[in-house]
Amino acid sequence: MARPTRCRRIERLPEYRSFSPDDVNATESVCMTVDEFETLRLLDDEGLTQEGCAARMNIARTTVTAIYDSARRKVADALVHGKRLLITGGCCTFEPVELTQTIMEKGNNSMRIAVTYENGEVYQHFGHTEQFKLYDVADGAIVAEQVVDTNGSGHGALAGFLQAARVDALICGGIGMGAQMALSDAGIRLYAGVQGSADAAAKALAEGNLTYDPDARCDHHGHHGEGHECGHHHGEGHECGHEEGDEGCRRHHEGQGHCADHHCHRD
Repeated sequence: MARPTRCRRIERLPEYRSFSPDDVNATESVCMTVDEFETLRLLDDEGLTQEGCAARMNIARTTVTAIYDSARRKVADALVHGKRLLITGGCCTFEPVELTQTIMEKGNNSMRIAVTYENGEVYQHFGHTEQFKLYDVADGAIVAEQVVDTNGSGHGALAGFLQAARVDALICGGIGMGAQMALSDAGIRLYAGVQGSADAAAKALAEGNLTYDPDARCDHHGHHGEGHECGHHHGEGHECGHEEGDEGCRRHHEGQGHCADHHCHRD
């Protein structure tokens, strides 16, 4: 029996999740996992040795070598063959983002909902929201509320902000593909395409009767390459391009905390 895979420690969620060639309409995609991206960031961008990278990711040096080799092959595949490169999934645990404001304490048995917020309404552009309203829910009722500032975080960093605030579910209007992937990796359930009162939407979710659109898209343009693809949904015309045995484009499942994979034990 194969040994279970140890979760790889990731210091921060990637802010940019999707890359496409400008001179062709890419119909195929390559899926790079977040841990593969992290080896590129640490080895090639920060210039660490493989030993240093292994220590930062809490894995063996030989594991770093294998992950890095896979990442480089995927980059080459995307560049040489004109494919879209998507960054999501993998067997990862994420370092918490440092918050600069005090967040209300969350009860052990409560669920925390965040809503993109502006003047009492559900703000319609996730990546540009300046505030979230947090709602803590226990036994189907809202028991605490707080409005928090995003401090100008970009849409790639917002997932890390919500994770650090211990958010379990997000209600929003439009949202780009890259942000959807980031939320999934952070273990945050998404309820998109919601309009109207933020309080009413949170109450409806708490009671289990929120109406939302699982196919909601960002409806503004001109931000390609910023972890954000308007009008494209992960999974449509998407071929991950994994080799047999690759950890692949694993998605977070409810109830697994902040790990993006089920099988996280040891190298």
